[in-house]
Amino acid sequence: MKRAHFGFLFVGIFLLLTSMTTIASADDAKEAAIKKDHKLIEGTWRIKTLEVNGNKSKDEDARKITVVNAADGTWSLRSEGNEIAKGTSTIDPTQKPKTIDFMPTSGQDQGQTLLGIYELKKNTRKLCFAAAGQSRPTEFSSTAENQHILVTFEREKSE
Repeated sequence: MKRAHFGFLFVGIFLLLTSMTTIASADDAKEAAIKKDHKLIEGTWRIKTLEVNGNKSKDEDARKITVVNAADGTWSLRSEGNEIAKGTSTIDPTQKPKTIDFMPTSGQDQGQTLLGIYELKKNTRKLCFAAAGQSRPTEFSSTAENQHILVTFEREKSE
């Protein structure tokens, strides 16, 4: 009887350690994906297209806006070189679609959280996010009904 209890205890400990290792490796994979995407996001990005509540901005107006991103998730929004907002962001590239949360520390929406999704390639990226207090978008669209902001960026060439 004691031998059976010992066997159950051993199996229980083995299963516990196995599940802990699986959780740790999943967390490690997520952290690696976050670091990879933050590294890809790092740099200066110029807005190529901008839609707010389904209304497309004039291309020449949109192209005046850049975002400077650091690898730690901090960002600075600039219009014609002047900072108009800054803040931090957190990403989760393991979600489908990938998720991003913006927390402005200055400028419009300061102290709020804006929920969004993103798509990232080497020199282009796309963001779709909701106004503060609204639900995270599930697709890349901006309409009068969903009131999302849809932005496409091109990486600025470094000199």
